Amino acid sequence: MKAELNELITRVGPGTPCGELLRRYWQPVALVDEFNPALDPAMALRPVKAVRLLGQDLVLFRDARGAFGLLDRDCPHRGADLSFGRNEGDGLRCPFHGWKFDVAGRCLETPAEPPGSTLCQRVQQRSYPLIERSGVLFAWLGPIDATPPPLPAFDCFEAPASHTFAFKGLWHCNWLQAFEVGIDPAHASYLHRFFNDETLDAAYGRQFRGASAGEVGGERWPMTRVMREFGQPDISFATMPYGMQLTSLRPINDALTHTRVTNAIFPSTFVIPLSETMTITQIHVPVDDTHNYWYAIFTSFAEPVDRETMRAQRLEAVNLPDYIPKSGRHNNWGFDPEEQQTRTYLGMGESDINVHDQWACESMGAIQDRTREHLGTTDKVIMANRRNLIKAIETVQAGGTPPGVADATVAVQRTGPDTMDGLAPAQDCEGWWRNAVQARRDAAPWDARLPPAAAEAASSESSNTTGATA
Repeated sequence: MKAELNELITRVGPGTPCGELLRRYWQPVALVDEFNPALDPAMALRPVKAVRLLGQDLVLFRDARGAFGLLDRDCPHRGADLSFGRNEGDGLRCPFHGWKFDVAGRCLETPAEPPGSTLCQRVQQRSYPLIERSGVLFAWLGPIDATPPPLPAFDCFEAPASHTFAFKGLWHCNWLQAFEVGIDPAHASYLHRFFNDETLDAAYGRQFRGASAGEVGGERWPMTRVMREFGQPDISFATMPYGMQLTSLRPINDALTHTRVTNAIFPSTFVIPLSETMTITQIHVPVDDTHNYWYAIFTSFAEPVDRETMRAQRLEAVNLPDYIPKSGRHNNWGFDPEEQQTRTYLGMGESDINVHDQWACESMGAIQDRTREHLGTTDKVIMANRRNLIKAIETVQAGGTPPGVADATVAVQRTGPDTMDGLAPAQDCEGWWRNAVQARRDAAPWDARLPPAAAEAASSESSNTTGATA
């Protein structure tokens, strides 16, 4: 890739071409948990957070009614930092001269002005639309005169609160290289390779530790065994209204093929299976050019999510209140050469594979130099996504509507999307996995049905799946 193209697709600040594209999509700005005094005692006294999103400095706060507001952080008076403002219940007051703003950015008071002044009626701080869903606050930073699209009608947003759980973590690298790891089907056989399998009883909430759906010779195989023993997947992808559906086939024997179906939701989200009954929807949102937060929403199609267990598992790896990983470049991501020889392919822990992905992304550098890479056949999804990204940037530059869920007509479609990780009959992989996901939806304790039109569209799109290198 040429250096100027790498710059185009990685820089996200205000006024940059890629930044203008990403601002047309809903982006996560915080977990609702970040305002929970049990996790951050400071929130009991003052529910105010300084946040940075797409290279912009913002302030997020909650008023006495429980409403959230997201405002530009610089006070419109003289530019002081509103994240140090006084939260007075009905608004956030700048300590410099006392100007106060409500969650909608309306100026309520300018107390130093002369009696009868109407200055505050003429001042409006830029505020940004917010939606709270599945434990996450989403913001839309698009043009002030534009109407945001609906939040996409995905499973993770349609499931009841009892069946979702959200978490996040900070990575010190550009958003795109982080997203590209998530849509790379081949890396799991190497980066996440475990030399030994655990009992399936210990798999809850841990990726690649559960069983693939189906059996080999009457035995249920852990996903770790499949990934370890079959490292050359046949990768294909199909264009979908929201992005791409990815299929990876690993022949086990003449009768069975391991079939893994995941999704790339343009521009920065992927949906993958965690277990036979749970999915992960993971969003990589740029903080700025050299940092990103991953937000993961776990969605159960069976029993309610055990939030306390899943939260406790993941809190072991981060420092609150900013969800900064304990592992990183400063400690070689916890690398253990003895472990690399005897227990894992990478040598960076067995309990949390997020650190594996974190190493892969951060070790590339703050912004990956794509002029030095050499892509292969298994990188076809990466190449296709980059082409889509460049085309979408050009569409916005020309004044058009960007693709996928930035288009309201796409966002409202109930499309799932479906995932699968299982052992399918070698002669009918697609028919098997589609029947399996339909059975999962039919058995769900919440309304997980997809409208017939969505199912037919998905089947039609998949018939156009390409295995050609991109």
